[in-house]
Amino acid sequence: MTLMFTGIIQHVGSVRAVRNVGSGRRIAIDLGPLADGLALGDSVAVSGACLTAVRIDGAAEFGAAEFDVSAETVSRTTLGDLRTGDPVNLERALRAGAGLDGHLVQGHVDGVGEITRIDKQPDQWAVEVACPTARTDEMVEKGSVAVAGVSLTITALADGRFSVALIPATWEATTFGRMSAGAKVNIETDVIGKYVRRYLRQIAGGSADLSGRPGGLTVEKLRDAGFM
Repeated sequence: MTLMFTGIIQHVGSVRAVRNVGSGRRIAIDLGPLADGLALGDSVAVSGACLTAVRIDGAAEFGAAEFDVSAETVSRTTLGDLRTGDPVNLERALRAGAGLDGHLVQGHVDGVGEITRIDKQPDQWAVEVACPTARTDEMVEKGSVAVAGVSLTITALADGRFSVALIPATWEATTFGRMSAGAKVNIETDVIGKYVRRYLRQIAGGSADLSGRPGGLTVEKLRDAGFM
């Protein structure tokens, strides 16, 4: 069964220790209440990246666990930049039958973005993020995106840039409250949107151009695929 998360952060933990292991890293994290019932092999989303517990502190009151981070994950996420004392967003894997309050998140980070602007507004914080256009091509306005593991709704979208809005409860219950412009964040686009885009590419004849230009998606192809 594929592990899933929801993007609803359950605790902000802190990095206890970091050390290099071969070409990867091992990170010890204070999980707080999320350590309760955690077993070896269980998965935890750490700032949006799914990691597996490889060691659990013998003293339960310490609430810490260690996770191996592969070289691939180090190169594709912000986890390679973590230092002792850094805060991280944490979420345990979704249990069967549990409610889905955010959106389906795999913990497979698609890329790293950079916060370019944070505006404090009367009842929310508006956050703008710059990222590769390959990522924004997978987004839709009012759709979902996981930023640093947090399920958010896209309020504005352009090539290589998108904005999200955070209510006070989310701002205070995640690492966003400690971020400023220039902060790097893990980004995972909506898995459903990725599958839809891949399918549209297939019915468009393998072309990445979905605009209707020659070789791209056309009304006829949509009709043949049963959409019209």
